[in-house]
Amino acid sequence: MSGENTTAYDYSFYYEFPNGTDLSPTYMGDVKDFNKVFLTTLYSLVFIMGFIGNGLVVCVLVKHRYQSNLTDICLFNLALSDLLFVFTLPFYSHNARVGQWTFGDFMCRLISGSHHIGFFSSIFFMVVMTLERYMIIVHAHRVARYRTKRAAIILTVLVWMLSLFVSLPDFIFIKAIEEESKGVECDYPEESKVWERYSLFTINVLGLIIPLLVMVGCYSRIIPTLVSMRTAKKHRIVKLIICIVLAFFLLWAPYNISLFLEFLQKRGIVHNNITWFKNIRLSKTVTEALAYTHCCLNPIIYAFVGEKFMRRALQLLKKLMPGYSRDLTNSSFRRSSVMSRGSEVTSASFKL
Repeated sequence: MSGENTTAYDYSFYYEFPNGTDLSPTYMGDVKDFNKVFLTTLYSLVFIMGFIGNGLVVCVLVKHRYQSNLTDICLFNLALSDLLFVFTLPFYSHNARVGQWTFGDFMCRLISGSHHIGFFSSIFFMVVMTLERYMIIVHAHRVARYRTKRAAIILTVLVWMLSLFVSLPDFIFIKAIEEESKGVECDYPEESKVWERYSLFTINVLGLIIPLLVMVGCYSRIIPTLVSMRTAKKHRIVKLIICIVLAFFLLWAPYNISLFLEFLQKRGIVHNNITWFKNIRLSKTVTEALAYTHCCLNPIIYAFVGEKFMRRALQLLKKLMPGYSRDLTNSSFRRSSVMSRGSEVTSASFKL
């Protein structure tokens, strides 16, 4: 048959549902064509923007490492997490473009595991920073003596170990599997499909529900405390906090919902006809790619809005780029940030 007349079918759909379901193989050519263009383009953009933004954060914090505090150490590790995450995207971009996995079994395990370590560690460090903001603002007197570099290093090691532990099934069970209808895929084999449920559970519970509850709970206490303080910038700070929570929820919640709907569909709990299958597949693709853009926002939300960090970033850029505009003074980039000024918060005021 000529290439123009070849029809692309995804037979996996037929086997993913309970026995007795009267379904024929699904035409998935349009979804695959969409993936080739949409995922390849967006993954490439996220990789470039995430690498530049988080790379600059790492460079600035390394340069000023001797002046760092707990917040700076958390920012540094958050940027490393996002860098680890974005470094896996070119592999997935290539996978979407060619329609199959071409990097072998070892790289399948390594990239998948690294992808999830970057994902979970990024979210865990966001949670740590939220808890730190809560303690330093609401309970400033009690925690001041515990905000040491030693405590920050111990906390950092624990977060990375937890992220590795949660991601271990990807390193152990995922394989490069050759399937007749779809070519080589990097996925769990049939005998390890139970780990798909584990992955769904951890992504939804550890990746969305618990972090969101922590953010909402902590910031609901932080906002009234900030409002009661006598600072002219408190309204901007409150808006920043709301943006942090909304950005996290709006970018990650749709993807988690799509994953959950896909799981319900495979179990035959919701409609499992061809239209629903294609719509959920398409929804999962779009929401996953949009959720990944959150790693590009982290440097903006947690670092670049801070006056201290912006001053340091400008100094570094002027050294790296001699022709950089000298008209950009520090005062032009003064920003209020709950995230990057923790060492300057006292029990009497919130200095910005």
